[in-house]
Amino acid sequence: MKLYKDYPLNKYVGAIAQRQPVPGGGSAAALTAALGVSLVMMVAQYSRGKTGSPSKERRLKTIIQKCRRIQKRLMDLVDLDAISYLNVVKAREMKSGSLRRARQQARKVPQEVCRLSFQTVAMMSFLVKSGNLNLISDVEVALELLSAAFRSARILAAVNQ
Repeated sequence: MKLYKDYPLNKYVGAIAQRQPVPGGGSAAALTAALGVSLVMMVAQYSRGKTGSPSKERRLKTIIQKCRRIQKRLMDLVDLDAISYLNVVKAREMKSGSLRRARQQARKVPQEVCRLSFQTVAMMSFLVKSGNLNLISDVEVALELLSAAFRSARILAAVNQ
């Protein structure tokens, strides 16, 4: 069994804790959403082969595939948020039009975190109805993580208006 320190996630948590401008809240929101998506994927994988219905099995396979794509994109957004924020910091030293454009670009990352979080939550009702009931608490935790990521990203999108 691997311990948490053996996973790359440890580097993100450590980086956020440093006294530096990035990664910050936007990266944390994307990372939180990725954790929620990971739990949804885990529940779907444990549920496969146990539904007794070919259509439910296909739906689980689709959920896993979608979650895998969303998870990958969210991990990309962890870094893209940091890059976007650094562009805002640089633009503060330039003329005001540059700052406005940089903020517009920076707003796109948290907006995407919101959209991906929402998409994942929409898939969860199937898991509540047809997934492994022993993992319902993991579905609930995933919902909390995705909700927190959504709300956090919404705050950051508003800041960059």
